[in-house]
Amino acid sequence: MTLSAIFGRAYHVTFLAAQGLSSESEASAAQVAALIKQIKADGVHTWFMENQLDPRLVKQIASATGAQPGGELYPEALSKPGGVADSYVKMMRHNVELIANSMK
Repeated sequence: MTLSAIFGRAYHVTFLAAQGLSSESEASAAQVAALIKQIKADGVHTWFMENQLDPRLVKQIASATGAQPGGELYPEALSKPGGVADSYVKMMRHNVELIANSMK
């Protein structure tokens, strides 16, 4: 089960993706336009970046919607040793704190 599925089920939040489920797939122009429309309709105010993905598309979408950055999440990979998410426990704590703080 993915991190977004776990959080979604436990805390009733929805995660929208600028890219497909694979980091190798890219969103089409129509998919990006639909995502921007959905973000505006849902009143999304915070966006997060995954540590392994190129941030350019997410930043472009955020600019079009007015959403603010919430930080960098580590959903599938740890940070470098000594980083904020260099163990599973630290990764989960980091992600939870970022997401929870964005909801305040």
